[in-house]
Amino acid sequence: MPELPEVETICRGLSPLLVGKKIDAWVFRRTQLRWPIPVEALNQLATGQRILALQRRGKYMLLVLQKGGVIFHLGMSGVLRWLDSPPPAGKHDHVDMMLSDGSCVRLQDPRRFGAILWWPDHPLSDHPLLAHLGVEPLSDACNGEALLELAAGRRVSLREFLMDSHRVVGIGNIYASEICFQAALNPRQPVAGLTLSHWQRVVAGIQQVLSAAIQQGGTTLKDYRNQEGRPGYFQQQLQVYGRAGQPCYRCGGVVETFKQGGRSGYFCPGCQIILK
Repeated sequence: MPELPEVETICRGLSPLLVGKKIDAWVFRRTQLRWPIPVEALNQLATGQRILALQRRGKYMLLVLQKGGVIFHLGMSGVLRWLDSPPPAGKHDHVDMMLSDGSCVRLQDPRRFGAILWWPDHPLSDHPLLAHLGVEPLSDACNGEALLELAAGRRVSLREFLMDSHRVVGIGNIYASEICFQAALNPRQPVAGLTLSHWQRVVAGIQQVLSAAIQQGGTTLKDYRNQEGRPGYFQQQLQVYGRAGQPCYRCGGVVETFKQGGRSGYFCPGCQIILK
């Protein structure tokens, strides 16, 4: 699933190509993704409007229009591609947003867990799906003191906390494992046992891992491609994720895996000891 670095990469790539242009039309080859696509609203309310900005909130992309806007989510396998001269659509090319210069943005989503939503007001972040999201991990609001407060009274592991979008947004399975490794904390560590200095290490890990992943264009393990159809390259820098049974780059120990919430986590038992 595309996580914060992948969505941020696409936002940064699309923004200069979209801002200032008008939406000429929509082409719908499928009207049902994770939820029904609001075809009538997009045709009647979004068409003809000028694009003011493309922003990210968590794993959502927010296309800000003169009045209201469109919210995209890439689901498990979706990608938004910009096409200067769009070729014939493929099997999984479900929606085209046609622009005033003849180009288009095409949503490709093989598994169809993505979403296109309409919201009539500003800010788009007031949409019910976004209004209760947690702090942005690369913002000033994400600091040791804030995470210590958010974790107060929580009986969950550090990995579960990082992946809880109501606490911190945009961090999924891959990056949670990598952040815990950078912070030298066990992903199964109960958050109740972490002090301010531990949370400051977590924040440093968040900033290091996510910033590096964005610089590398995200992580491509299977499906992910950016707005130009290119893969990310951060998978070449993964320290523990997907490396079970291999030597730890830091201490030489053996990386292990475990199941939690139906997903596999990764850690080095030599570097990441559960605190007493």
